[in-house]
Amino acid sequence: MATVIRSPIVSPSTTTTCFPSSHNQPLLRLHFPQTSTQRRFYPKFTISCCQSEPETTRRRPPYIPNHIPDPSYVRIFDTTLRDGEQSPGASMTSKEKLDIARQLAKLGVDIIEAGFPAASKDDFEAVKMIAQEVGNAVDDHGYVPVICGLSRCNEKDIRTAWEAVKYAKRPRIHTFIATSAIHMEYKLRMSKEQVVDKARNMVKSDREFLYQILGEVIKAGATTLNIPDTVGITMPSEFGKLIADIKANTPGIENVIISTHCQNDLGLSTANTIEGAHAGARQLEVTINGIGERAGNASLEEVEEYTGLQLQPHKALVGANAFAHESGIHQDGMLKHKGTYEIISPEDIGLERSNEAGIVLGKLSGRHALRRRLEELGYELKDDQVETLFWRFKAVAEQKKRITDADLRALVSDEVFQAEPIWKLGDLQVTCGTLGLSTATVKLVGQDGSTRVACSVGTGPVDSAYKAIDLIVKEPITLLEYSMNAVTEGIDAIATTRVVIRGETSQTSTHALTGETVNRTFSGTGAGMDVVVSSVKAYIGAVNKMLGFKETSSAEKIPISVSKI
Repeated sequence: MATVIRSPIVSPSTTTTCFPSSHNQPLLRLHFPQTSTQRRFYPKFTISCCQSEPETTRRRPPYIPNHIPDPSYVRIFDTTLRDGEQSPGASMTSKEKLDIARQLAKLGVDIIEAGFPAASKDDFEAVKMIAQEVGNAVDDHGYVPVICGLSRCNEKDIRTAWEAVKYAKRPRIHTFIATSAIHMEYKLRMSKEQVVDKARNMVKSDREFLYQILGEVIKAGATTLNIPDTVGITMPSEFGKLIADIKANTPGIENVIISTHCQNDLGLSTANTIEGAHAGARQLEVTINGIGERAGNASLEEVEEYTGLQLQPHKALVGANAFAHESGIHQDGMLKHKGTYEIISPEDIGLERSNEAGIVLGKLSGRHALRRRLEELGYELKDDQVETLFWRFKAVAEQKKRITDADLRALVSDEVFQAEPIWKLGDLQVTCGTLGLSTATVKLVGQDGSTRVACSVGTGPVDSAYKAIDLIVKEPITLLEYSMNAVTEGIDAIATTRVVIRGETSQTSTHALTGETVNRTFSGTGAGMDVVVSSVKAYIGAVNKMLGFKETSSAEKIPISVSKI
C-alpha cells in the first residue's frame, strides 16, 4: 500500500529548546555505522534527543510541506487519534480526542492525524474541533502542529476530510490506495492502470509499479509519500532497502518527503521505523503506547487514561519496572552513583523515584499541596475538578498512610478523565459468599437528577451489579473484556478496573482500510479501594461512552460544500 499526503500551505520557522539530562550527557544518541554500499543511498544518520551543553538549543526548521531544510531533522507524525483508536475498546469521545491533541501539541509533534472524517459524524466533528482549536494555537515560538485527516482515494472522502481540516493554520489531507497485487485483485478489483489513474486524479508491491505510481502522484502535487508496512511482516533490513530504493528510483522524489508507517505484528515496528529514517525517511508515523490496528504501531510514549490500555511493567522507559533495581549488585551501584545502571533519570520523563519524594501527601494534606503535586505531574485542572478530587483524595487518605503518585493518577483518571456522565453511581450494596446466590442493589443518578434502583442476582458480586445496571439502562450490552490491577503494593492499594463493552444497537463507523461497517467497542475505567465499586464505575463509564456515541449518531448528516480543494 502507498499513501500520499497533500499540504496546501507553507508555514514559518519555529524553535524548540532541548533540555539537558541530569547526568550532563545526551539523553539518547543512536549512531549507525555505514558500509561503502550503504553510503550510496543512506545519509549519515544520528538521532539525538538532547545535546550535552545546557545552553544548546535546536531550531525547528521552517515548515515546508514537501521539503525539510535541515537534512537531519525528522518530522514526528502522530496517528494515535486515527490508527490508535482502531485498537479494540479504545474509542474516544470528541472531548477526549481534543485533550489528547492538546497534549500532543505540548509535546511538540509536527503532525497530528486527528482522525478519519468520513468514518462517522462524530469522527468528522472531532477532527474539525481539533483543527479549529489545536490547529490555531500558536505558541510563543510560532509553533503550531499540522492537523491531518485521513481519506480513502475517492472524491467524497477527500472533500469530507477537507471540510474538517480546513480550519487549521496548517491543514493536510492523507489519502491512500493499495498497490500490492493481492489487494488490487481481491480488495480493489482493479488493474494497475486503473489504480495509477485513480491515484493520479485523487491526490508488498511490485517495485517498478510502486516507483511508477509514486512518480505519478508527485506530478499530481503530493508533498509527502507514506510507505507503510501494512501487515508488519517486513524485516528492518528489507524495509530500509525499500526506502533507499524508492529514493534512488522514483522520479521527482527529491521534491517530496518520505514517511514511514510500520505495524508491529512481528514486534519490529520501532526497528523498521528507525531503519526507515536511517535510509532517508524524514517523517515517522507513531502512536501513544504503540496502540493501533492488531498489534499496533511504533510507539510514542506514553499515556493510558483515555484508552484504558494498561502499560506492561517492563515497558521501556515508562513501565513500572523500568527504574526498579532488585539485584544486589545493581542496588550497590545505584547507591554509589545512579548513572551506573540508569541511562536517564526517571525525573527526566516525569516519574517519581518512590524513596526520594519531596512532599508526602497524607490525610492532613490540604488543597494547595494536592494541587501543587498534580501540577508537578502535568495535570492542569479547574477549581471545581480539584475540589471534587480533593474529597476523593481525603477519603482514600483516611485509609492509607501515604498517597503515592500512582494513587493520584488513578484518582484523576477516575474523577476527571471520564465520559460525560449520563448515569452516575449513587449507591451500591452487594451480598455474596458460599451460602447462596450473589445479589446486588444499584442506584444510579441520571442527568436530570432522577434516581433509578434495580436489584439482580448473578454468579458473583460484579456480575450481579452489572446485571442490575443493565436493568436500569435498558440497553443490550455484551461485556467483551474485564481486567483489574492494583495501583500500588499492599492490602490498602487502590484497584483500577478496565472493561470493554459492545452494544447491539451502538454506533457504527467505517473502517479506514477495508471500508467495512464495524460496530464500535467502548472501554471504561474505574478506581477505588473497594474492588466491586471500582468494577461498577468502570462499567458505568463504558456505558456512558456508548450512550454518548449513540446520541451523536442520531445527529444530522455532515454538510459538505462544493468548494474546490
